[in-house]
Amino acid sequence: MNMDRRAAFGQIAAAGAVLAGVPAIASADGSVSASTIGRARGTYGERVVQLAPAVAAGDFKAIAKEKNAFILFNSGVYANNKGMKKAAVAQTNDIFKAIRSGDKAAVKGAYDAYVAANKITGLPDIDSKDGQGFCNDFDYRRGTKAGAIYVR
Repeated sequence: MNMDRRAAFGQIAAAGAVLAGVPAIASADGSVSASTIGRARGTYGERVVQLAPAVAAGDFKAIAKEKNAFILFNSGVYANNKGMKKAAVAQTNDIFKAIRSGDKAAVKGAYDAYVAANKITGLPDIDSKDGQGFCNDFDYRRGTKAGAIYVR
């Protein structure tokens, strides 16, 4: 390989230009952290908890309308735990299987089992006198019953 300095630098510059033109390989982990898990639990868990009156009344349309809340809860809260996610998805499938069969008692039982197994609780009621419920406009609690902010 007989090459002068000018040709070598030309090849190095060409290789650098090619590498600069190639987009960076995505290596994101999906941004799974305690904060994103808490956000999913708060946002979608609240939607699941708010279905309790519809479940008690046997309002299958209202439950089916919130199917995405179950899906997003499962994928957001259990993003790092495939075993728990698989169990939660199976419980969600039990709820919707009972809806398809039209059995109110089975829907209530499957819903109660899902809520208990996944430890889903609603957002707390926070009074502005008790303290601050959120800190900025991007907080998932803003605009909810847990989103009180103290103003003098």
